[in-house]
Amino acid sequence: MASPCLQICSLLLALAGFTILLVTTMSNRWKVSDAGTVLVTTDWISEGLWMDCAVPAARSLQCKKFLYMLSSDTYVQACRALMIASIVLGFIAAVLSLLGLKCTKIGLSDEDGKMKFAVTGGFLFILGGLCSMVAVSWYAAMITAQFFDPLYAGTKYEIGDALYLGWAGSVLCMLGGILLTCSCKGKKNQDYSFNKYPYSAGHAAPPQDVYIKNSDTVISHKEYV
Repeated sequence: MASPCLQICSLLLALAGFTILLVTTMSNRWKVSDAGTVLVTTDWISEGLWMDCAVPAARSLQCKKFLYMLSSDTYVQACRALMIASIVLGFIAAVLSLLGLKCTKIGLSDEDGKMKFAVTGGFLFILGGLCSMVAVSWYAAMITAQFFDPLYAGTKYEIGDALYLGWAGSVLCMLGGILLTCSCKGKKNQDYSFNKYPYSAGHAAPPQDVYIKNSDTVISHKEYV
């Protein structure tokens, strides 16, 4: 039988990853550049999926949204779509997993139904973690390729803090989803092994008729008693 503690720990891991992915999606530090050698009036600049930021010399942080979202590079738009898909999948997975926990009384009371909800939630957590992992890794690969390309004429960036958060959140989401799915799978196999060979220690075997053969006469044990 699945341990409620294992289910709760798995869900907490996945929710922690989901929260980190939310922060990663909204972060403006997907790529960072020390632009002191490029722009004399700027200490550093950074970009995210939705806006870019800069810190002018001796001034506070200034951020502005991209004027035209569709004018961004193709890989940036693809990463936006993947991160949004990851957030949506994670939200649905969180709701289904909460309904499928054995210790909760919300929604279904049938254990088979709860198990299906929990397995579905775990699978969606894994899928959401894969989406975010692809997005973060793709974005990092493009930054690295541009940084080491001697023919690239634009500003060269380095990997920002948000990408490391994205990798960590993706791993936590997938790990939580895998543990949640495996815990329910173990419960199903154990229930099957108990139901396949039912046995109750409180019921004795029914009495059998005993026949005693003496010469040509056959006497039933019940009739004799």
